[in-house]
Amino acid sequence: MNLESPTVNVNKTADQLFDFLMDVQNFETIMPENTDKFEVLDQAFIFALKGMPSIKLKLHENEKPSKIVFASASDKFPFTLTGNIASVNETSASINLKFDGDFNPMMAMMIKNPLQKFINTLSENLSNL
Repeated sequence: MNLESPTVNVNKTADQLFDFLMDVQNFETIMPENTDKFEVLDQAFIFALKGMPSIKLKLHENEKPSKIVFASASDKFPFTLTGNIASVNETSASINLKFDGDFNPMMAMMIKNPLQKFINTLSENLSNL
């Protein structure tokens, strides 16, 4: 299952945006309002949205300043969340979030809408930085 957020502009340079996302503590500021749990663990974080199980995301790979990839730490829910960053000008950058997961069709049908809403909210909150 592949989902994508709209591309949004952020009032940070590509380097600043990349550094912001590399500090996993900063994800707490862009999480949706319905976040029940947020915990930082080194280069990873655990979060839970109301009514959903906890998910652990760990830093998987990065290419400064254009790409950062987080991966699920669970084999039961395997996916990656990729941030593709591009410089717009000297003071701003754009970002597009991409979710890639391997789920059975029933699971994909159940989680598609909540996941799309989740990545759209992250993207929207990044645009407000």
